[in-house]
Amino acid sequence: MEVKEVKAFGTEAAEAPLNQLNINRRKPTPHDVEIEILYCGVCHSDLHTARNEWHGTIYPCVPGHEIVGRIVSVGDHVKKFKVGDLGAVGCMVDSCRECDYCKEDLEQYCEKGNIQTYNSPDKHLGTQTYGGYSESIVVDESFVLRVPENLDLAATAPLLCAGITTYSPLKHWNVGPGQKVGVVGLGGLGHMAVKIAKAMGADVIVYTTSPSKVEDAKRLGADDVVLSKDEEQMKRYAGKLHFVLDAVSAQHDINAYLGQLRVDGTLALVGAPEYPLPVAAFSLIPFRRSFAGSMIGGIAETQEMLDFCGKHNIVSDIEIINIQQINEAYERLLKGDVKYRFVIDMASIKN
Repeated sequence: MEVKEVKAFGTEAAEAPLNQLNINRRKPTPHDVEIEILYCGVCHSDLHTARNEWHGTIYPCVPGHEIVGRIVSVGDHVKKFKVGDLGAVGCMVDSCRECDYCKEDLEQYCEKGNIQTYNSPDKHLGTQTYGGYSESIVVDESFVLRVPENLDLAATAPLLCAGITTYSPLKHWNVGPGQKVGVVGLGGLGHMAVKIAKAMGADVIVYTTSPSKVEDAKRLGADDVVLSKDEEQMKRYAGKLHFVLDAVSAQHDINAYLGQLRVDGTLALVGAPEYPLPVAAFSLIPFRRSFAGSMIGGIAETQEMLDFCGKHNIVSDIEIINIQQINEAYERLLKGDVKYRFVIDMASIKN
């Protein structure tokens, strides 16, 4: 297969910093589009994978799955896109397309496992897939998304992971007008959950451990903010919420948030703590509450999310960096020192 060498930023080992390296991209096959990457968001998953914290990283690793760019070439059979269009790529670049879940537009739950944008088997080149910290990417048109023209491109990039990770559960559990929704944790995911749940018509209550985030939560659209370390404040909505989206990846007491749910309420986990969270049976049984988890959405739902964000003018709150600042950005990400998502201006890779 014909390949093209492109510049990228990645790491050769878990302890090594990210540095410039060259990778191969396939020349577009009949159903492929080639995208010049303009912006790529920085997700916590990038850091986990680069440092092999989830075990199973194949090196060299080039992270990045919040990709926005311009289409520079298309295969002969491509119907959805033309050269010059904007295009976006999220967390997946392929799936088996044959299993029950793929046929239901739930490629994220593909029985054989979807092909992720980085650190998955690349069936074309026989290597691992390489992500968006690079000049360009080649993806089958079925896994490329249209970007609403009215949205700021850099601030749109994080919608491809943080946006869909929060939109999918809010949609699945039918969040809407007349409902009270809790968002636990105000970071990259949490701040998107606030904006999206508010646009869906819900009353949004943010739970945070940081007094410094109270005003920001309200600026983002929260109707109320509860300091979760304050027992008195935690009584305010006890047994009153229809749905809680928990975006915290650190260890925390899940029972405190299950206790905020009314009868038949659901708490969905999108944060991924390293160790199991103890759940008390009586946090669930007397109220018929549900404790659930959710991943990203399928391709059709991701497009629906982008269109929804276009209609409601929703983007992420971002800080733009150059690719040469990525190691420093990772250190700041670990400290929670970003409001609320780093986005790399990929023009910087050409320098």
